[in-house]
Amino acid sequence: MSKLLRALAAGWGAKKLGGGCLTTIIIFLILWWLLGHLEIFQ
Repeated sequence: MSKLLRALAAGWGAKKLGGGCLTTIIIFLILWWLLGHLEIFQ
């Protein structure tokens, strides 16, 4: 469940911050790593 919440939060942030397709994917990956690294949603 925590991975689902982490994916939703990263996806929402990437949608808000990303401009194009490639930048949205890069931002999603960065947010996914950052949320996991900071132990948010674990």
